Amino acid sequence: MRTPLGGKYWRLWTSAALSNLADGILKFALPLLAIGYTRSPPLVAGLTLAFTLPWLVFALPAGAIADRRDRRSLMLLANAVRATLLTGLLAAVLLDAGSIWLLYVAALGTGIAETCYDTASQAIVPQLVGRDKLPRANSRLYAAETTALELAGPPVAGLLVAAAAALSLATPIVLWVAAVVVLLSVRGSFRAATTDRRPHLRTEIAEGLRFVWRTGILRTFTVMTGVFNFASSAIMAVLVLYAVGPASAMGLSEAAYGWLLSLIAAGCLAGSFVAEPAERVLGPARAIGLAFFLGAASLGAPALTTDPVLIGAAFFAGGVGLIVSNVTTVSLRQRITPDRLLGRANSSHRLVAYGTRPLGALAGGLLAQGFGLPTVFAVMSLLAMSTVFGATKVTAEAVAEAERDASDSPV
Repeated sequence: MRTPLGGKYWRLWTSAALSNLADGILKFALPLLAIGYTRSPPLVAGLTLAFTLPWLVFALPAGAIADRRDRRSLMLLANAVRATLLTGLLAAVLLDAGSIWLLYVAALGTGIAETCYDTASQAIVPQLVGRDKLPRANSRLYAAETTALELAGPPVAGLLVAAAAALSLATPIVLWVAAVVVLLSVRGSFRAATTDRRPHLRTEIAEGLRFVWRTGILRTFTVMTGVFNFASSAIMAVLVLYAVGPASAMGLSEAAYGWLLSLIAAGCLAGSFVAEPAERVLGPARAIGLAFFLGAASLGAPALTTDPVLIGAAFFAGGVGLIVSNVTTVSLRQRITPDRLLGRANSSHRLVAYGTRPLGALAGGLLAQGFGLPTVFAVMSLLAMSTVFGATKVTAEAVAEAERDASDSPV
């Protein structure tokens, strides 16, 4: 019989779901608001760049901070900052003073806060449930996060933008405040166990980087995810231009576009229930390889057709692959990383895995400007497909060696 995950975990789960719903609405709403100011592919794609740039420039300090400070307190502060920042943007919109540049400020500021929140969130899970229950805890958490972020967020944002721009900004504010209230009920201290004497922040950051680099299986996951996210970010940054509006190739409305993207999250939700059995039946190498293949193949669908049904089916399959790879790789990283290094290991991984997103968004905008949107979809899908070869290094022997090294290492 399975042991329960516990009340503290489920309160974290609820708070994360609320927070991610706010993220999903905002990340989808801002590009829709942006095309009211400009139809320039580089400027629209630049919003994705602004959202994700903090993972490139701030991920490492965020990881060190998460290992120094109480992780719950850091999550609370991050959501409070996001709500405050968006309140300022809402005031500007209500006063008819909005602009594409204010959208950039909001995207960059909330992206910095997200970097701190997500890094602390992954580090706090083993403290709540113990490492033996990580696959189940991560599956449930990913199910909630992807349902809120991708499944509910896009269609809700589409409806809110269609109704009034102010509503698409006010709703995330309310959700972040609610997430703070729920997380406040998770009592306890969530600092990593460390000595009183701490080295310089730069030394701690370097320690986390060394751990990920010298652990071969973590290094492989990081490179695979970085390449895939570069390609997917390039496509998603310009997809709105391909899909939305009467002059676009697909001719969708804002609300229909939201439903199209929500199929990715529907696939993620389905994948959250098959991640554990997929790894058990196929083994980690085959499960991860198949997952990355599905994701890469789905990215190329818009290059082959403008039919929203076919593209939606591909996006659903890609979502299944995405969550299977995430649950498998994240659970393994948490299992083989010492608690005092979890924040830095997560941020070192995400420096590459998420830091490539702004670069991909920039590349997508420039490639679309020079060669057209279908070229972006075709080229980036092939690039993403190259990640499948990395799964061949994920063997049972490599996993066992990483776990053994983690238990023996003083790091």
